[in-house]
Amino acid sequence: MQHAAELFARVALLAGMCLLFWQASVARLSSLVNLCVIFLGVLLTFPLIWLARRALDRHQSAGRAVWMTMLVHCGLGFTFGVPIVRAIVTHDDWSGWVLPVPPRVGAALVKITLAASAIVVANLAVKGLGAPGIALSRKLASDWLYAWTRNPMVLAALAFFLALGIWFRSTLFLLWVVVPLTPALLFFVKVYEERELELRFGAPYLEYKARTPMLWPRRPSVGSGSAGRGG
Repeated sequence: MQHAAELFARVALLAGMCLLFWQASVARLSSLVNLCVIFLGVLLTFPLIWLARRALDRHQSAGRAVWMTMLVHCGLGFTFGVPIVRAIVTHDDWSGWVLPVPPRVGAALVKITLAASAIVVANLAVKGLGAPGIALSRKLASDWLYAWTRNPMVLAALAFFLALGIWFRSTLFLLWVVVPLTPALLFFVKVYEERELELRFGAPYLEYKARTPMLWPRRPSVGSGSAGRGG
């Protein structure tokens, strides 16, 4: 019954997020309001995650972590999702500092990084029995890409956004990805997600965390265990 309630809540939240993103993509905003959404929206991630971490530490249990993470993901839809949608659909309005890069180069990078993101999603689905934004992993994943880094999905996503900036030939878009998007995303991973995974998976995750780098890939040592990460 609890799993059914969790699934229903996640499906409802996903439907709500899809509606929110569609509305964000078609909304007509003034330049000032649009910039506030794109920049200040991302900055709201910091207080959101700080408050969520405090709430998580106040009641430390796996069940609490599941429901808290569901709410956090909903909040991130506003602080990450909406700004990202607005940044993409209005990138032509970001004048100045055009990158001297042929569009076909950027398009190729977008396809490569998008394919990499799809591979990471498949990796987590097969090894962790989960899907980003839909269902938390029911198992730990440490094989394949997760043996090289604890956050291949974050790495692939950041690479994809950088590739988009190159495709758009927009220096300002690239600067937005570097600051504030990347720090906010890493803050979420380090402050909230790692703690949530510790509560849900315990000692096996701590062992995996100790031997695997957070972001930058490193060749896994021979004989690494199968306990790993869920997302």
